[in-house]
Amino acid sequence: MSARTLLITGGAGFIGSHVVRLFIGSHPEYRIVNLDALTYAGNLENLSDIESASNHVFVHADITDEKAIDRVFSEHAVDAVIHLAAESHVDRSILDPLSFIRTNVMGTAVLLNTARRYWKDRQDVLFYHVSTDEVYGSLGDTGLFTEETPYDPRSPYSASKASSDHLVKAYHHTYRLPVVISNCSNNYGSHQFPEKLIPLMINNIVHRKPLPVYGEGLNVRDWLWVEDHARAIEVVFHQGRNGETYNIGGFNEWRNIDLVHLLCRIMDEKLGRAEGDSASLITFVKDRAGHDQRYAIDASKIHRELGWSPTLQFEEGLRRTVDWYLQNPTWVEHITSGSYLEYYQRQYSNR
Repeated sequence: MSARTLLITGGAGFIGSHVVRLFIGSHPEYRIVNLDALTYAGNLENLSDIESASNHVFVHADITDEKAIDRVFSEHAVDAVIHLAAESHVDRSILDPLSFIRTNVMGTAVLLNTARRYWKDRQDVLFYHVSTDEVYGSLGDTGLFTEETPYDPRSPYSASKASSDHLVKAYHHTYRLPVVISNCSNNYGSHQFPEKLIPLMINNIVHRKPLPVYGEGLNVRDWLWVEDHARAIEVVFHQGRNGETYNIGGFNEWRNIDLVHLLCRIMDEKLGRAEGDSASLITFVKDRAGHDQRYAIDASKIHRELGWSPTLQFEEGLRRTVDWYLQNPTWVEHITSGSYLEYYQRQYSNR
């Protein structure tokens, strides 16, 4: 693939910042335009190590802002998109579904429409949409999600992502827009906002706060190290076939309660606490409305066709994740202090 200008949306967020970092380091021939609205889950400190890279441009904008997106395509001559920007937390979607519909559905539509208008009938371009395994619904005790699994979203979040997936496919079939889609399992690693399970538990253990576990903790999720996901995105971007969907998973299923107990043991060891100290903080709470029982990805297609597979064993990845959060208390303090948005917007205005 020749040198190009690549727009990465949501590039200051958890997964996005890892993808931006990988592309900047591995592909100096690309100009990376990193667009983020800098909401609570996206912040510039995630990019502090690469913000001055010569092939990196940061744009503060919202994907629902048609004029802003038009300017980005016009000023930077964008010829490829990796679309990661999204509202992504199920609990928040239950409380405020309309914000998820605005960002995940309307924002994706704005990007698609702008790309179609600028690219016209070009076939040397690509719109890569990054999605979730939650669009497939819930599994029983057996079976795996494949690329052919019918969509069955159960929450406002997963419904909004399913809608955006369908829009991408519709633009491909109707307008011949070159696209690829990937649907990924739960990610973990550094720079994740502490509302998600693993960083929430780490932060609460540090401060000896209760560890809230929904129901009996029997819900099952497939976990993937975020840097393995970023590498999968790189592979799909370069080698994925036009119009195809690729499932990305870790072949790594854990019941929530078992994961929390493992995390407690690691934290007790790292913090020099007595074994069982952190586990005593586990508190079972009322289950989430419509809580899906099990997600599990069959990632054999991306392995078979593109040669990708996860590299890191879960316990080692979890230890690396714990180490990062323990070594970066200032990062955690900034985003959990209640003034993180003002802090990062002030940082941005001074650049």
